[in-house]
Amino acid sequence: MKVQYQPNPPYILSTFILFFIIHSIQVGIGIQGFQRLIFFEAKQDAWISVVLAGLFTHIVVMVMIKTLQLYGPTDIYGLHTEVYGKWIGKIVNSLYILYCLWIFLIVLINYIEVMQTWVFPNVPTWIFSISILLLVLYGVTGGLRVIVGACFFSIILSVWMLGFIGFPLRFADFHHLLPVMESSIISILKGTHKMTLTVIGFEILYVVYPFLKEREKVTKFAHLGIAGTNLLYLIVILISITYFSPGQLENTIWPTLSLFKIVKLPFIERTEYVAVSYWLLIILPNLMLYLWAAVRGVRRTFEKQRKGLIWIFSFAIFIGSLFLNSRSKINQFNDLFDSMAFYITFCYPFILFILALIKKKMTSLKEK
Repeated sequence: MKVQYQPNPPYILSTFILFFIIHSIQVGIGIQGFQRLIFFEAKQDAWISVVLAGLFTHIVVMVMIKTLQLYGPTDIYGLHTEVYGKWIGKIVNSLYILYCLWIFLIVLINYIEVMQTWVFPNVPTWIFSISILLLVLYGVTGGLRVIVGACFFSIILSVWMLGFIGFPLRFADFHHLLPVMESSIISILKGTHKMTLTVIGFEILYVVYPFLKEREKVTKFAHLGIAGTNLLYLIVILISITYFSPGQLENTIWPTLSLFKIVKLPFIERTEYVAVSYWLLIILPNLMLYLWAAVRGVRRTFEKQRKGLIWIFSFAIFIGSLFLNSRSKINQFNDLFDSMAFYITFCYPFILFILALIKKKMTSLKEK
């Protein structure tokens, strides 16, 4: 496998689209209920944990871009082959492919649970799973340009939801934010750790990087995308802390969706039903990008055909979703993923950067 990869001109994307890719893949199922998890650890200082998680994300992305720039137009699959060699590189690439499929399954089962809890309690899991997988398959078989188009319209068509954020502010009590910094540093950092499942997704940069046209602008648009996501999370956590009492926030599984319940419109009685159903358009780009990244990993690593792989992966995910059909199982699966994702997303990029830098130096010395 060649380390560097240069796609054909029709597949090259304008770099500004990276803002939409990163923002859309970060804002998914996590934003529906991250407030409760953070509040458990940091209490009224949970907003500080959110800010710290955003800052750490910026640092990790900076390291990721530096790593990718070492070898020109390449992706993480090429980097692994260069750093670890042919065979170990294939093993590490396989683990990364499994990681992409794991995230896909996490997003899928959590969304199905929300749909069954809020809107359709009698509809079985397999119907939701098949329906969503067919939509994802339709997008992924269209290629990366179709997927990024879905990312773009997912954000543009979801702007109306921001208009509902102002409703809870009428009942907000800003004294809930006081006293500031009452929680210990350890508690705040634990809250930051709990943000992992909510902020991940930016690592897709490792895979889409070769497809971007003006790579000198990658840093700008990647950080803008993350900053947009962080600002949204900060607003949501501040509203949640000031609207809910501490007891309510600790016992509300999906605080963001609960905020929609207080929105009363003359033509819609239950706004939260609309929001939950509409959320499918928000998570679809996430699912498409992760499945595309997994399929692309197999093509780069093992040079296999794409269409058959999509169906195999989708069938495996469908079977997995059937077994994860209860609150306790999904919680255990989320907790396991949360601990693993922290090391893969926030720690591994530093290790990969150091190894790639050492390999680059050694290669340069040999050439001299």
